[in-house]
Amino acid sequence: MAGVLLIAAAVLTGLFLIMTKIPGVLQNIRKQKGNTGSRRRSFYRFAKAFYCFFAWVLLIVCLIMTLNCQILYHASTFSHQYFGKEEGNYTSVELFRLYNMVAGECNRLAELVERDETGMVTYIGADGTEISTRYDDKWEKGLADMADEARNLMKQLGETYSQLDGWYPRPKAMLFSDFMCQQHMQGYYFPFSMEANYNDVMHILNIPSTMCHELAHLRGYIYEDEANFIGYLACVESEDNFFQYAGNLSVLNYLYNDMYKLWKTNPAVYEETAAVIQPIAVSEQVWEDNIFVSDAEWERINDKAIIDTEIVDKAADAFIDTNLKVNGIADGKVSYSRVVTLLLQYYGQNEIK
Repeated sequence: MAGVLLIAAAVLTGLFLIMTKIPGVLQNIRKQKGNTGSRRRSFYRFAKAFYCFFAWVLLIVCLIMTLNCQILYHASTFSHQYFGKEEGNYTSVELFRLYNMVAGECNRLAELVERDETGMVTYIGADGTEISTRYDDKWEKGLADMADEARNLMKQLGETYSQLDGWYPRPKAMLFSDFMCQQHMQGYYFPFSMEANYNDVMHILNIPSTMCHELAHLRGYIYEDEANFIGYLACVESEDNFFQYAGNLSVLNYLYNDMYKLWKTNPAVYEETAAVIQPIAVSEQVWEDNIFVSDAEWERINDKAIIDTEIVDKAADAFIDTNLKVNGIADGKVSYSRVVTLLLQYYGQNEIK
């Protein structure tokens, strides 16, 4: 907001400066206010000081963005650091096995997680606080416990992957989560304060992996597929069924889409592999849990929205896609799905259970 106001002030000041240089306009001002020479000189001094301040602010913003964001796109990748390779050739059999493992875990954990009387998954905090929806009066306390658990899991992951070691701040809920929902945005890494932010309006099962995902950005892993992978790994290594379920759900769609893509592009290979490894059917309960925002929340958001959700979503997609491509990620938003490659690399080194 402060940035928007500063830019608006710079534009208005610039327009006024231009107007004072137009003879006809200047003459009209003099007729209305008399001799404005001293006022004009004061305004010029103000404009000079303002634009000097504006230039310094812009320089600092660019420096922070470069050091805490842009430069990270050119850093070593997680694959290169810990798997010793960037890409890999994987067979349909490996993809089927990975999909079955994740789908099987989702089916199993869907029956183990705690639920309230409506069937909504609940999270039980450190002191037994139980939350399921944002309208619960214990919501804020439960989210704080969830954030602390996410921090602990990331620290625990740092024992295996040294780059992830160290202190983590508590992830914060975004103030404008309704607007984030319109953009289909789950979280945001803010480079100016080095904060991990998450959308607290989305379905509760999206929150754990998002917290870990955004915390991964704080350790220099700016690529979305890497943050997706780290978020998944942190959650599934938890002893909490809720976190495990959330972690597996966070990658289920990516695997499902890759399976579907294989079926569409190479049906012969798909059928041949399926004859050996039958794909597991995902339970109806899992699909009910696997949502971004509940229908009730969508209705509330759309009723109060100033701008139509479809317009906001398209604009956000275009911005994110362009930003990723500008930073050297040729496939833009599609890069999120490359988490499947990281999962295959990881389980290539660690046998699927």
